[in-house]
Amino acid sequence: MQAVSFEQGQACLHERPVPEPEEGEALIRVRLAGICATDLELLRGYQDFSGQPGHEFVGHVAGGDIQPDMLGQRVVADINCGCGTCSWCMHQEPRHCPQREILGIKNRDGAFAEYICLPVKTLHLVDGGIPDKEAVLAEPLAAALRVTQQMHLTVDLKLAVLGDGTLGILTALALSRLIPRLTLIGRHADKLSIAAQQGVSTLRPGPGRERSGLVGHSNAFDVVIEATGSPQGLDLALDLIRPQGTVVLKTTTCEPTRLDTSRIAVKEIRVLGSRCGNLDQALLFLRNRWLDLAPLVSGVYPLAELPAALEHARSPGSLKVLLSP
Repeated sequence: MQAVSFEQGQACLHERPVPEPEEGEALIRVRLAGICATDLELLRGYQDFSGQPGHEFVGHVAGGDIQPDMLGQRVVADINCGCGTCSWCMHQEPRHCPQREILGIKNRDGAFAEYICLPVKTLHLVDGGIPDKEAVLAEPLAAALRVTQQMHLTVDLKLAVLGDGTLGILTALALSRLIPRLTLIGRHADKLSIAAQQGVSTLRPGPGRERSGLVGHSNAFDVVIEATGSPQGLDLALDLIRPQGTVVLKTTTCEPTRLDTSRIAVKEIRVLGSRCGNLDQALLFLRNRWLDLAPLVSGVYPLAELPAALEHARSPGSLKVLLSP
């Protein structure tokens, strides 16, 4: 089969054997895989990664240690594969299992390949009415919705989502169904328009002048969700948050974040890390057509055109670029 590997900052396509599922695992034929900002950071050296990347995907079950009725079913999957025996796993929180494998990120070959193997317990069936190009976004949508499981969000909150990439737009679209006074803040008019066309209020300070363009919004928000993908994003979020407000941190970058922590102490800010979410919740949003995700897909490439796909994903105007094994 064809598979992608990242090694020392280089991406290459090579042939390797179809993986053999172990006990309790399914063999999945990948239909689509999404290139995430995290994948691009891994390519740049985040977490000293080397191996087969890709954690956003939709596929169908092709074999393995499965029940007969699972064969051929379309699935997405939780990306954290826990040990199953630690206290975190026993409380259904494998995302914090100390021995966890993470699909395409840590000790588990990812979805930039024709086939992958995953524990059956991580799989979620995809309703037949959800197109592949939306199902592949279930994992980032679940991450966007994670904050709803971490804090009490009320309709009267004034909330800002900072960043107009795929995750920022997904977060704004999803949470705007719950919180009317939500504003998506970004630099790209075309990206902001995707959210605006679905009823989300947007704000564009303009490239290169974020701080000055947002002076009138200092201390204005109860909650700021930082999804810029930039090391400077957290500092900007602290400009926008009111005293005793909450900043939700989504960004992970290869570059370190420099921060004056006294700003957090003086304003008594809560900083909440937020990562993977509940796929059943994301699939519910997709099944009920509560969001239109079609405009988020910027392009689809076969694995053979990997360099072009990565270049497109890195370009400033792109959103979600998909690989089609």
